[in-house]
Amino acid sequence: MSNVANERISHVAMRATEYPRKGRKAASAVAAFMNYVAGWNFILCAVFITIDVICRNFGGFSSSATTEITSYMLAFGLAWGLAHALATRSHIRIDVLVNRLPLGVRQYLHAIALVLLTGLSVFLAWCAWGLVGESMLFNAKDTSALAIPLVLPQGLWAVGITMLALFSVVLLLEVICLIVAGDAAEVDKLLGPRGYQEETQEALEAVGLAPARSGNGKAQP
Repeated sequence: MSNVANERISHVAMRATEYPRKGRKAASAVAAFMNYVAGWNFILCAVFITIDVICRNFGGFSSSATTEITSYMLAFGLAWGLAHALATRSHIRIDVLVNRLPLGVRQYLHAIALVLLTGLSVFLAWCAWGLVGESMLFNAKDTSALAIPLVLPQGLWAVGITMLALFSVVLLLEVICLIVAGDAAEVDKLLGPRGYQEETQEALEAVGLAPARSGNGKAQP
């Protein structure tokens, strides 16, 4: 009787997994777009600094707000790339011990790490929007010559942190369903640190020496 009950619970959990999985895929698409924007933001930041340095050394003038503007751009780009980093398992992981443990144990450690990350990201998002609210309330501006309203860079930064929090929550829901369903391999696939094979494949794809993979991990024609 207990086996039948366990099978029924696993079946229900597997069906319930479809909803957070769809949410994760949608959030991954949004995170990928935000990461694309963040990448171009860093390129523009580098171009802006280069032009400013050239003008300062050879033209005798500068924007007089280079430090402030580039600081905002760096914070914006960093925040907007966090969710995509989580989706692609690009965050730095200390995996010396984890990879040596049985799969059944690893799934719980992955889940605990995700719970901590979710709690931290939700807290940061709450604090970020509180900071934006204060800047709006006091009409705060930076001290540069441009007097940029702080609500603009802080708002963009808060959007990125919020996207990380939302993606973490959706991913956590899917992981919980997978653990209940007993699919430890899928949990490890979603949260486990990337191996050297994946890192090598990504590097080869970046330089065009290997075909790009689709979302299911298969090579595209």
